[in-house]
Amino acid sequence: MLDELDKKIISAMQDEFPLVLEPYREIADKIGISEQELLDRLERYKKSGQIRKMGAVLRHREVGYSANALCAWLVPESRSEEVGRLMASKSEITHCYTRLEQPGWRYNFYTMIHGHNRQECQDFAAKLAQEAGLADYIMLFSTKEWKKTSMKYFREIE
Repeated sequence: MLDELDKKIISAMQDEFPLVLEPYREIADKIGISEQELLDRLERYKKSGQIRKMGAVLRHREVGYSANALCAWLVPESRSEEVGRLMASKSEITHCYTRLEQPGWRYNFYTMIHGHNRQECQDFAAKLAQEAGLADYIMLFSTKEWKKTSMKYFREIE
């Protein structure tokens, strides 16, 4: 169970990471704890599985990856794990998940593919379809980005 300090730490770690010589010290000071206590708690969260990783988020459009497509696939349920491992291993894919089929929509497997342009995304999807042995998919290209954020937890305690 998380206590109030855990929630403050998680909330603070979701903000922009300070680009300073001692970023964890700065975060700890903001929370009102020692740097060592912050590091100890982060290590505990990792060991317990409460957090899986911390990392940078690349703003793909700002570095030239201006095309992205939600690719919906028809994957036999018996191959879901196999196909999931294959697709999740590709650096061009940032999201990979299954959903139940819906009336009028038979696709059950989804990936978000990023590329420099639409053709690059289409070429990658075709290559991936061949590699996975899948023939039925549809690509839904983004036309405008309305919102792109990660979940923010425990913001009410700030």
